[in-house]
Amino acid sequence: MTYTEEWVTARARAAYEQGQASFTIRPERSALLVIDMQDEFVRPGWSPYWVPAATRMAPRLRRLIECCRDADIPVIWTIFDDTHLGLDRPHALRYLPHGDTGWRRPAPAAVWDEMGYHEDEVLIRKPSYGAFYDTPLDTILRNLGRDTVIVTGTLTNYCCGTTARQAYERGYRVVFGADVTATDDESRQEPELAVLRKGFALVLSAEETADRLSAADPASAAAGPKATAASGPA
Repeated sequence: MTYTEEWVTARARAAYEQGQASFTIRPERSALLVIDMQDEFVRPGWSPYWVPAATRMAPRLRRLIECCRDADIPVIWTIFDDTHLGLDRPHALRYLPHGDTGWRRPAPAAVWDEMGYHEDEVLIRKPSYGAFYDTPLDTILRNLGRDTVIVTGTLTNYCCGTTARQAYERGYRVVFGADVTATDDESRQEPELAVLRKGFALVLSAEETADRLSAADPASAAAGPKATAASGPA
């Protein structure tokens, strides 16, 4: 068989649009990663690094967090903490213009209060984009017996996308939240989702994720219908 340019191009396009990953999301094998939903990115107007799209999607993400808590799925939070700049951060990041505004945090980095972080949940302060780089995340997940991660938060095409790729490279099944991730230029959202959909992750909405978790959980099915992550205003 001869593969024409039109055939291979159409095949690639279909994979970007439709995705290639297919697996069951089992609550007892899953963990929810909430990436960098912290003050300077999500608190409106508080810093020049505010991501308005992350603030808008925060209520939807909070509902997914509650769904995961109800299903006994660990919720693991990260904070992008650049106080270690020049120490344990990758050397290349020193030369990127992260400090071009001169803004400095008035206090240590913290999860935005509106996200409802529970103090008994794991909080990882990471030195770089990906949540696995120089952190205990991989050890925590393996100790919990979790081989599936649900990636949410901000920025889609930086910390979330890097975390998804790192998880994939470590053999995890990756679910990526299509509408519970956000970036600073919304035109960049779908191109990143397309790459992840084709090569790294099962890309689902919050409602689809909650539905699949419920369908895989016999206890939830026996208890009857319950609210999904998409219930209520977005």
